[in-house]
Amino acid sequence: MIDLYSWPTPNGHKVHIMLEECALPYRVHPIDIGAGDQFAAEFLAISPNNKIPAIVDSDGPDNRPISLFESGAILIYLAAKTGQLMPQDLRDRYAALQWLMFQVGHIGPMLGQAHHFRQYAPERIEYAVDRYTREATRLYGVMDRRLAEAAYFAGAYSIADIAIFPWTRSHQNQGVDLAQFPNVQRWFKDVSNRPAVQRGLDVLKEHRKSLLDARSRENLFGATQTARH
Repeated sequence: MIDLYSWPTPNGHKVHIMLEECALPYRVHPIDIGAGDQFAAEFLAISPNNKIPAIVDSDGPDNRPISLFESGAILIYLAAKTGQLMPQDLRDRYAALQWLMFQVGHIGPMLGQAHHFRQYAPERIEYAVDRYTREATRLYGVMDRRLAEAAYFAGAYSIADIAIFPWTRSHQNQGVDLAQFPNVQRWFKDVSNRPAVQRGLDVLKEHRKSLLDARSRENLFGATQTARH
């Protein structure tokens, strides 16, 4: 059994979708990041960076429990555990891994900054809005060119698509018109229609709420982030 510690965010949904795609049994433990649950000692013991998601697999390597944080690492682990959604051919496998790293190093950080400065920043900073909106647009262009060559990022559907997809659901908040990227738009529709993806997006859906109140801002963006816990 896998214990999942998460919240309905793009990084959380990556692992929700993977668990559903692999049909693995799991229990969900909500970590309300607006309320500050991520700073609890019990959560920090498995996720020292105080970020969701994290998992504890009671049936880990050598039949011993293992805990993991960082969504990219969790996707790789679950793919190895199940033998699913990671290509067996070495060239295709490295294609999947490079696009996963593209998500971890670029899509998540840059689209997250675009979303932050366009939606969450207490004051509008035009330089930041323009800088991250342009970078978001550039990254969608990179994706569109790749998806002109293949149906999915690694050729076949894989952990790379699972990693990237949740971040593209907020394209409007990132200042991106998906109609300008027809290959991404086609891919987005195909991934959205997968039953396991739909089930994954429903995980913790009832907990979804605005994070614009003062307490949430402090827990997500304020001095609480740099305090010792």
